[in-house]
Amino acid sequence: MPVYADADQLYQVLQRVFEKVKERPDAIGSFTSSNLVIRLRLTDPDAEVLLDGRQPPLEVFFGARPGKANLELTMTADLLHEVWCGQRKLKDAFFGGQIQSSGNIFLAMNLTDLFREAERAYALVLGDGSASRGAHSEEDSPS
Repeated sequence: MPVYADADQLYQVLQRVFEKVKERPDAIGSFTSSNLVIRLRLTDPDAEVLLDGRQPPLEVFFGARPGKANLELTMTADLLHEVWCGQRKLKDAFFGGQIQSSGNIFLAMNLTDLFREAERAYALVLGDGSASRGAHSEEDSPS
């Protein structure tokens, strides 16, 4: 069973995650000064997140957006969940072929601080009950 039942549930959790990420702008300064736009395309359920690092503060857009991103990463929502829960390494998933990319992949280095902060925020969101209608807990998911 997927972690997220539908895109609305996924967007609710991601919105809370990025609200928490934005509370610590110093932790993501390397991204917000990178002049990059990153598109995350998620599948199962289908969702899209655009991360705008062209200037502080971080801007995050949910849903399909027109325009070109400097880098696009495509993965399942379950894989993003596993990465942000510390169950999988982003690097291993990428080199293992579970993440597809278009654009200059070397730009992904600029995502390190942002993804680290998102991992921290994701744990807070899942742990504080604010995602009660969001992701299933590990106990809810069959192995």
